[in-house]
Amino acid sequence: MEWEGLPVYPRGLDIYSNDVIPAYAMDWGRPTGQQALVITLFDCWVFKGAGWDVLDRVASWVPIDHFPAPAPVIEWLKRPNVTPIAMSQFGLDAIERHDIEALYVPHAIDTKVFKPTKLMQGSDGQVPARTWMGVPDDAVVIGMISANKGGVDRKGFAEAFLAAAMVMQKHDDVWLYLHTEPSPAMSGLDLRALLAATGVPMDRVAFADSYSYRMGIPKEALASIYTAIDVLLQPSRGEGFGIPAIEAQACGTPVIVSNATAQPELVGDGWLCDVQPAWDAPQGCWFFTPLVPSIVDNLEAAYARGRGRSQQAIEFAANYDADVVFDKYWRPALDILIAP
Repeated sequence: MEWEGLPVYPRGLDIYSNDVIPAYAMDWGRPTGQQALVITLFDCWVFKGAGWDVLDRVASWVPIDHFPAPAPVIEWLKRPNVTPIAMSQFGLDAIERHDIEALYVPHAIDTKVFKPTKLMQGSDGQVPARTWMGVPDDAVVIGMISANKGGVDRKGFAEAFLAAAMVMQKHDDVWLYLHTEPSPAMSGLDLRALLAATGVPMDRVAFADSYSYRMGIPKEALASIYTAIDVLLQPSRGEGFGIPAIEAQACGTPVIVSNATAQPELVGDGWLCDVQPAWDAPQGCWFFTPLVPSIVDNLEAAYARGRGRSQQAIEFAANYDADVVFDKYWRPALDILIAP
């Protein structure tokens, strides 16, 4: 109920806590006699109910992963007591298209943790990350670090696996490392069945240890995994930001992402996949399907480049260091949000 001296409130009866947030805001601000500023970090379409109307100040740090921005999101951001904070330049443009003023603060990472890291701490001391991952030292490793959840293939697993299969059939030293849940346990896909359907050589596929993955892998260990792969493959259909792309580059690993939504602005060293629009009926706007031939071309380019850390990627990711982002973006944003 408390974290470093700060109260931590429980979830309400409503799954998104619409029923309790106003009361929590008033309780938080009680020592000062003022209502607290509420900053949300979630999809805005979940916020519903008259309780939000009693709040004087709401700042929504909003992910936008479609084009145009979904109508319920724009409807929320137009509320007179809401100040939007875009987490990407793509999102900022999507908001401003509706004549809504917004602040801009990107996500950030800790570059003191996410940096080239050869060894990871295991139960028997420090070991090479590839030993824990179960991939050979001399392999060229394609890594996907993406959540398999939510009932839809937003991360582009199907197209990524098809492309990886073609490259792996051509090059027998290429492995695929999947840092995700392989089963549909979190309303995701059966990735093992999908791998078989796409023709990926299963003897060159490694998954993260499921127990460790579910219990939580430390950030320091994740940094060593990013360092151990040779390219991050993240051809998502849409991203509000896309933190793994920055984390990987901070570890010196180039990335392959879709040329859509927030993803292109996060590439300091890597490749963009061509896409085509895909209608998302529930949201009433467009996602983007990555094109398999383009993914293949980018994987071949990464293979031809060879292994090694990219200083260009590291320097680019430094722009998203948490201290840099706080000083450059959060300080001026907070000055506006808490102005009398």
